[in-house]
Amino acid sequence: MERWRGRVALVTGASVGIGAAIAVELVRFGMKVVSCARDVGKIQKLAAECQSAGHPGVLVPFKCDLTKEEEILSMFEAIKEQHKGVDVCINNAGLAHPELLINGKTSSWKNMMDVNVLALSICTREAYQSMKERNVDDGHIININSMSGHRVVPNANLHFYTATKYAVTALTEGLRQELRAENTHIRATCISPGLVETEFALRFYRDHPNKAAGVYSAYKPLEAIDVANAVTYVLSAPPHVQIGDVQFQGTEQV
Repeated sequence: MERWRGRVALVTGASVGIGAAIAVELVRFGMKVVSCARDVGKIQKLAAECQSAGHPGVLVPFKCDLTKEEEILSMFEAIKEQHKGVDVCINNAGLAHPELLINGKTSSWKNMMDVNVLALSICTREAYQSMKERNVDDGHIININSMSGHRVVPNANLHFYTATKYAVTALTEGLRQELRAENTHIRATCISPGLVETEFALRFYRDHPNKAAGVYSAYKPLEAIDVANAVTYVLSAPPHVQIGDVQFQGTEQV
């Protein structure tokens, strides 16, 4: 990770859970991390904790609603003005609504598409353009995907969410092919964890707290730091190594 010290990373959805863990870990390794979310107060608290801990990097909170393209573009413009540009883009933000395919709400489907697919694509585009205009040839774009992007589980509440994650799998591979065609050494990686113990289940089953509590009963879930460690593993790979997809999950309870 030494070569990333002092360089700029963007982490989306960084107020809690996986995004927060990734942001703090990159700051611990000396990066300047622009962390965005709608609830910027939580990120400000994380920034203060990083500073108190004496981490060599810096965490920069940024308020951004990823469902609004104009806010994403404003964020990238601010990063350009204040920090020159993005060297690493980690598309972490994602959400799910328990909506079936046969009777789900269109508004919920659109919300998942806006965040999980479109915001990820917009951030990817803007990050690549930021790297290209500064002749950054060793940048990295990392999409936090899910094992749901690789198989369809028999849970109707997750089917539309699963479709958005399959899109992330396709988008990452498509990006890798486009980068190769551009003769750049910018890398693209998909990180696909299984069940992670975060606020995800509580939000997903907000109307059924008992279901949320039961999600973690059958398996020992991953922790957010496990995903953050996967990110640093990928970033630590030598320049000639392309890690396409990291898939991992927790273990069965014994």
